[in-house]
Amino acid sequence: MSSIKLENILFIDIETVPIQYQYSELSDVARELWDKKMFYATETSSESQYDKAGIFAEFAKIVCIGLGYIRDGKFRTKAIAGDDEKDILLNFSQILQSHFYKEEHYLCAHNGKEFDFPFLCRRLLVNRMALPKLLQIQGFKPWNVRHLDTMELWRFGDVKNFTSLNLLAHIFNIPSPKDDIDGSQIAKVYYQEQNIERIKTYCLKDVITLVRIYQSLKGLEPLKDEDIIYN
Repeated sequence: MSSIKLENILFIDIETVPIQYQYSELSDVARELWDKKMFYATETSSESQYDKAGIFAEFAKIVCIGLGYIRDGKFRTKAIAGDDEKDILLNFSQILQSHFYKEEHYLCAHNGKEFDFPFLCRRLLVNRMALPKLLQIQGFKPWNVRHLDTMELWRFGDVKNFTSLNLLAHIFNIPSPKDDIDGSQIAKVYYQEQNIERIKTYCLKDVITLVRIYQSLKGLEPLKDEDIIYN
């Protein structure tokens, strides 16, 4: 971490929802495949497990990507959101290809190696889109992958430990990003409220918390509210 400049990191967070809001809306084929995927959960039905569909790239889509990067001492943020996942991914890919494509560039997310980064790759391929350079990691040695994960950094090698973004914010005395909604409510806000602006606000709060946690892990003073620029 000590050799990586903050200005070379793109901090990201994604928000996802099931492609079909309710289990009953799945096609016969999709329902059968979901049932098979959830077969291991023998203590409950696959239908009752459908509230988890938003975390599986085969059954979910991206509705918002929050971005943030440091330039000239300011943290500049942007939320790419909407109903058209392909358009969201296209805009995100263009940003990576135009501004974050060099060897010194990195992506950073919380639990990114388990969720955000593979989810992005899978949905790009589902949409018949090429992977930007920073997401072309197949066959790479772990130390050659330019992905940073604040949850992994906090683990210090403890593979059993899961620590939420909200918990890290609490222990580092950083304002909580979960003061309105949390991840489990995104599908409801998207489908029932149809409030994409609320999702964008929530997503950017996570990105701002993410950079503050990363700075705390580096022993730096977290950025102040007046240093944030919203685009």
